[in-house]
Amino acid sequence: MTIALQYCNITINDVDESIAFYGDALGLKVHNDVASGGFRWVTLGSDAQPGVEIVLSVPHAGRSQADGDALQELLTKGVLPMMVFRSDDVDAAFETVRASGAEVLQEPIDQPWGPRDCAFRDPSGNTVRIAQAPAA
Repeated sequence: MTIALQYCNITINDVDESIAFYGDALGLKVHNDVASGGFRWVTLGSDAQPGVEIVLSVPHAGRSQADGDALQELLTKGVLPMMVFRSDDVDAAFETVRASGAEVLQEPIDQPWGPRDCAFRDPSGNTVRIAQAPAA
């Protein structure tokens, strides 16, 4: 039996604004854009890792009003789980994301546990880290 990550969900406030960030700044491509009940779920992925995707949706998409409200509150506070992307050149990735206007949380640094990484906030306030494996 094999198990592999297929996709993970990212809660955002504005689908189109987030497509621009994850697409233009991080280089992910839209694979699917599904509308239902006044909401959209947009799937993006990378050619570098086919079959692994992220799904963007707003807090109330597919949820009860109470659950959507609770998720919106957590998103507003900036306390939802962070995403960590991998890059073979974190410094170049940092410059591309910074040029998009994203809020910089941490410039690239070598971490004591190994990777070189940096951090941003996406347009909805989610923390996004980009890591590069240490040189072998």
